[in-house]
Amino acid sequence: MLITSEIVDLDTPTGVMRTYVHRPKHDGKVPAVLFYSEIFQQTGPIERAARFLAGHGYAVLVPEVFHELNPIGTVLGYDDAGRDKGNADKMAKDVQAYDTDNRAMIDYLNKQAWYDGNLGAAGFCIGGHLAFRAALQPEVKATACFYATDLHTNIIPNQPGQHSMDRVGEIKGELLMIWGKQDPHIPGDKRAELYNRFAAVPGLHYTWHEFNGQHAFMRDEGERYDAQLVNIGYQLTLQMFGNVLK
Repeated sequence: MLITSEIVDLDTPTGVMRTYVHRPKHDGKVPAVLFYSEIFQQTGPIERAARFLAGHGYAVLVPEVFHELNPIGTVLGYDDAGRDKGNADKMAKDVQAYDTDNRAMIDYLNKQAWYDGNLGAAGFCIGGHLAFRAALQPEVKATACFYATDLHTNIIPNQPGQHSMDRVGEIKGELLMIWGKQDPHIPGDKRAELYNRFAAVPGLHYTWHEFNGQHAFMRDEGERYDAQLVNIGYQLTLQMFGNVLK
């Protein structure tokens, strides 16, 4: 399937948010996926992942997650400086600003002739957390969270009662949670705590997968990339999106 890519700049209450839109080139209506990057924003690996999903029949929106804190178009490097800046941005942005970011993208989608009204979300690393956060929006029907950081911490600034896990009971769509057992950012005891919290929510529709993989095993750059786990992760994601969004 051929795809096309474009840039849209969306107004949000916290400033202009550059958003990269990758979608099938045909004129038919398609579901959409809000796709959240790592702390580095739309790097090469994130763009390739978004275009991969778009090639399976989805309009994929990649927002600059820290748009308030960086010049438009900022891409951080996979190095110490990029990691330090991204982590600082993560701690500086209030979690509720992601909710208004999500509304801006949903409002944009609702105006597009190519959008069929079915919405999913996905993300890697902090993007896995932000995808989980997007699942709080009532329009989001299916969400794939890959090694979602900081669901088990208070690092991301929150107002009382606004921590993402405090609101898990509000999620009505389906969740796909994927973790790496060798991920030091979400150790086994913390994954177990999160699992127990998920299991305690009546009616929460989720599947939970833990693989022998490191953090960022989906990123097709660097030593942690695991092509076999990438295939499994995409198969699980596309199966859920296909079942729920199409």
